[in-house]
Amino acid sequence: MTLFQQLIIAIVQGITEFLPISSSGHLILIPYFTELPDQGPMIDVAVHVGSLLAIIIYFWRDVLGLARGGFSAVGIGSDPLQKRLFWWVVIGTIPAVALGLFFKLNGYLESFRSTDLVAINLIVYGVLLGLADRFGRQEKRYEDLTLRDAVLVGMAQALALIPGTSRSGSTMTMARFLGYGRVEAARFSFLLAIPAVAGAGLLAVLDLAEASAQIQWDALLTGAFTFIAAFATMAFLMNFLKKASMMVFVVYRVLLGAGLLYFF
Repeated sequence: MTLFQQLIIAIVQGITEFLPISSSGHLILIPYFTELPDQGPMIDVAVHVGSLLAIIIYFWRDVLGLARGGFSAVGIGSDPLQKRLFWWVVIGTIPAVALGLFFKLNGYLESFRSTDLVAINLIVYGVLLGLADRFGRQEKRYEDLTLRDAVLVGMAQALALIPGTSRSGSTMTMARFLGYGRVEAARFSFLLAIPAVAGAGLLAVLDLAEASAQIQWDALLTGAFTFIAAFATMAFLMNFLKKASMMVFVVYRVLLGAGLLYFF
């Protein structure tokens, strides 16, 4: 893989992972709009690891809080709020992990790499995002998270295993429907991504260990480029949502999906 392709993949992943427009869908589209070969699912997951590092560093205070909650859960320390939030994040991760393992073990992941599927999901979930953002209340904070909300948002995250859906888009959509504010919906979405993406990264490491050294280095370098782009995008989005709606992302998704259906 050339340095140019690594940069293209990293920039696309870093920007689209945290914007509700589907990173996996955009990665699948790269070979259709360039002469670059398909990077394959292994590199797709490697760049998600770069995104994971960006989440951990950007939300380091929340990550430390969840760590304290984890210690409290095993009897070390006492922080009832963080303990509760820790368990809700864990429980909210289970649907994505279960469905992801099912897809991987049965070989369904490769069958999802279709422009038609990406286009339809871009449009359908884009419209749902618009409805949620337009009619959803803005009265709940991340600290108000309940077991029911964690399960519902976790189920929405599981849907994002299908390209074109968008992990951040589906979780923000559900959170907005449940009454969380835009910034709080994004905050919970990103924190919920940590265990899910970490699990996917672990699977990627196991795959990379069986591949050549060149592929391992390519994945590592691409993940590093992704971290830079992802961190900058996350900072932009969290500030953008303080003063604007998600409608610009809805319009982009619908137009891109319609264009893909028309041209491909």
